[in-house]
Amino acid sequence: MRLGIHTGYWSAGPPEGVQEAVVAADRLGVDSVWTAEAYGSDAFSPLAWWGSRTSRVRLGTAVAQLSARTPTATAMAALTMDHLSGGRFVLGLGVSGPQVVEGWYGQPYARPLARTREYVDVVRQVLAREAPVTSRGPHYPLPLPDGEGTGLGKALRSTVHPLRADLPVHLAAEGPKNIALAAEIADGWLPLFYSPRMDGTFRELLADGFARRSPERSPETAFEVSATVPVVVDEHVERAADRVRPFLALYVGGMGAKGANFHRDALDRLGYADACDEIQAHYLAGRKDLAAAAVPTAMVEDVALVGPAEKIARDLEAWRSTAVTTILVQGDATAVRTLAALLPVGDATAPA
Repeated sequence: MRLGIHTGYWSAGPPEGVQEAVVAADRLGVDSVWTAEAYGSDAFSPLAWWGSRTSRVRLGTAVAQLSARTPTATAMAALTMDHLSGGRFVLGLGVSGPQVVEGWYGQPYARPLARTREYVDVVRQVLAREAPVTSRGPHYPLPLPDGEGTGLGKALRSTVHPLRADLPVHLAAEGPKNIALAAEIADGWLPLFYSPRMDGTFRELLADGFARRSPERSPETAFEVSATVPVVVDEHVERAADRVRPFLALYVGGMGAKGANFHRDALDRLGYADACDEIQAHYLAGRKDLAAAAVPTAMVEDVALVGPAEKIARDLEAWRSTAVTTILVQGDATAVRTLAALLPVGDATAPA
């Protein structure tokens, strides 16, 4: 199990201290650094800016939203980043949710699994550069079919030769079918709410996807599971949990709509449906403080590492036997240092 850093979402502006943290991670030998996007900052620009000061650490998007760019535009950004970083880029993709997709990007959300499969196929065609890129659609037809547009479109091949035709593609997934899809078509899975006690279920879903995996893909043994894990080091467990509760309350109550919240669904499957009902009711009524207070400590400890360093070390043992290959720390410098003392660093797989 390796160590990575998730820089998280921006708030009103760029987060302070991230450049220094990324440089320190590179010097320390941390495996990877990941950026996010929602409907503010994008995932690629900060990664390029911060990553330009590094030479070893892998640079990943967790996640670049499908609806933000056409698949060919995403592939262009990926192959560009891979060249500039010397082969250290990892393309993490996700469908986001209907509120963002339809409200921010003005794109239809229907059939997210089919769209993902088609999107990844186009990205891989660009990266392989074996022939002009074509897609029969229906979501991303290339070139545009007869009767649409001017009729002058033609299949094209990237002018730039990719540094790595097998640049890794990882998928963010929470639903059972989407997790299986990641194992079928991608090189890695980016879970948000991974609980060690659900490891058997997650392994079964991955095995279902592996059974349909093409021999052309990277070997199953190389498949990565990079889990974002909030980490708060504090002598008082409840005080540490209090720093994670607003994050969980936001995802349960503020991400997605009532009845259409995939983040909440993931926590429901962990056995917290009743607590999520209360959290969501408070959040939708504007009572964010009460929503956070309603997050059980058990829920926090299921998906996060909180408390004194000694407790975190004990709790980490449950993660070591899971399918997770990399823990992406979402936390401050103390959290990163604490995990760095417990997980392998200095042996990053990226070129030096």
